[in-house]
Amino acid sequence: MSAFSPITVSGVLLAGGQSRRMGGQDKGLLPYQGRSMASHVISAILPQVDDFYISANQHIEEYRSFSYPVITDGLDNFQGPLAGILAVMEQIDSDYLLTVPCDNPVISPQLRQRLLEALLTTGSDIAVAHDGTRLQPVFSLIPRRLQSSLTDFLASGQRKTRDWLFQHKVVEVDFSDQADCFININTADDLQKKPKICSAIPVLGFAAFSGTGKTTLLTKLIPALKNKDIHVAVIKHAHHNFDIDKPGKDSYQIREAGAEEIIIASAKMMALMRKHHDELIEPELQPLIQRLDTSNIDLILVEGFKHEIFPKIELNRAELGPPTLFKEDPHIIAIASDKNDSHADMPLVLDINNIPAMVEFIEQFIFSWNS
Repeated sequence: MSAFSPITVSGVLLAGGQSRRMGGQDKGLLPYQGRSMASHVISAILPQVDDFYISANQHIEEYRSFSYPVITDGLDNFQGPLAGILAVMEQIDSDYLLTVPCDNPVISPQLRQRLLEALLTTGSDIAVAHDGTRLQPVFSLIPRRLQSSLTDFLASGQRKTRDWLFQHKVVEVDFSDQADCFININTADDLQKKPKICSAIPVLGFAAFSGTGKTTLLTKLIPALKNKDIHVAVIKHAHHNFDIDKPGKDSYQIREAGAEEIIIASAKMMALMRKHHDELIEPELQPLIQRLDTSNIDLILVEGFKHEIFPKIELNRAELGPPTLFKEDPHIIAIASDKNDSHADMPLVLDINNIPAMVEFIEQFIFSWNS
């Protein structure tokens, strides 16, 4: 690699284990929040890598259905993640291999960026994620030049991932601000749990019943936040069929002809339209956040998605009766209302008509998220 060559990174989904704690079921193929865990991981990691592989030793055809190369490690008795890593290293031409497990459906959108930056700035051999409590050795960025070292390690009969990693200079990369991105699913009970939203950018939702005025409030808040130099992205959930295109337009005709995805771009705007063939699967917030270009964003505001786990403000108006959502959702951090009717069991009550006070609350929220 010359000084002017771009650094290339291959990704690998590690799915070669026996899943003993899951009763021998292949964890990567188990359904989680409407689709397989492997599907969640692949969607999250693909934007971060130059090419992608799956390390698996069973259910090969099922993993091939994801349309990425499936590589077996060629060793008997499930020798562990290092065997899968070596098998993939032997197949790639990239400078580095980014490893992720199949049982962690929420992946940090900054995984590659942070690991690579730490590797280059410290001159280390390997970068490994640390969630603030424990090291996460299967979330690693490993140079292909260490292939012979890994070969020798496995040939000696050793198998422990940490033992091999720390034969080299390792930098532990702090992801304590995104600890919810490391939520290994190991039991059947874990499959039923909804994950917290993982984002380096503060995410704040507005939860309310229909007709409460979520959009009206947002149209007032966004300019006020912009005046404070807070750049905002908005994700909105639609509970009905919608279309941003119009019949008769060229893009509409192309989509109706059968195009699965269309990007429309001009000097001022870009829009991506993708068809969902299964209308029964509700959109999830985490993949939508990962689609945002957050390089110039300070805050993500969310309208809807009230059943997902992330901080929210409940909106309430006097004509609708007392606020109720906070009683079932511990992640509601405040109530914005047009009446001052606070009680000891309620979160902080904000005046929904006092935009400067709401902006001040949001500024404090951003500060606490980033501190």
